[in-house]
Amino acid sequence: MTRAEQKERTRQAIINAAFSQLSAEKGFASLSLREVAREAGIAPTSFYRHFADMDELGLTLVDEAGLMLRQLMRQARLRIEKHGSVISTSVETFMEFVAENSNVFRLLLRERSGTSAAFRAAVAREIQHFCAELAHYLRKQTQCPPELAQLQAEAMVTLVFHTGADALDAPREHYPQLTRRTIMQLRWLAHGAASYGRKQPD
Repeated sequence: MTRAEQKERTRQAIINAAFSQLSAEKGFASLSLREVAREAGIAPTSFYRHFADMDELGLTLVDEAGLMLRQLMRQARLRIEKHGSVISTSVETFMEFVAENSNVFRLLLRERSGTSAAFRAAVAREIQHFCAELAHYLRKQTQCPPELAQLQAEAMVTLVFHTGADALDAPREHYPQLTRRTIMQLRWLAHGAASYGRKQPD
């Protein structure tokens, strides 16, 4: 293994260690550098070879969380191209992500309205990326105007994130009900957007 590969592996170990320390009771602001370093199997002083401080690590976690979610939804769209409902497959994929990566999604929710302006801006950027990719997909599938696709994408992302927040504190047996409810809500939204798009200007 090269020195660069070892450095990247250690950096990823720090990121994974930080994610593993998060929980419903413990947010990023409660993490200490020593805790993260110990979980990653490195000395606290080695942390600074990879991140300037805990704030830089936190911003990296937000970027990683957003990237993980976007990559998963891209995979869902590939599954849709082969078979399945756009909305059903997307919601089911999202709910799987929340169930399997609750700490990751919880970080996005917490820092979206947290006390750090830099963290809030980072989460806002990730959500904007998410909306932009969805809007592009909607334009391609429905041929609707860019403005309408963007509005629909933003509404859909807001609704899905709200469901994700509900799911974090819900028993796993409630997930199917949350999934069905969200699918129905998104279908109503999509029908409304399609109807609005067909209307002639006043």
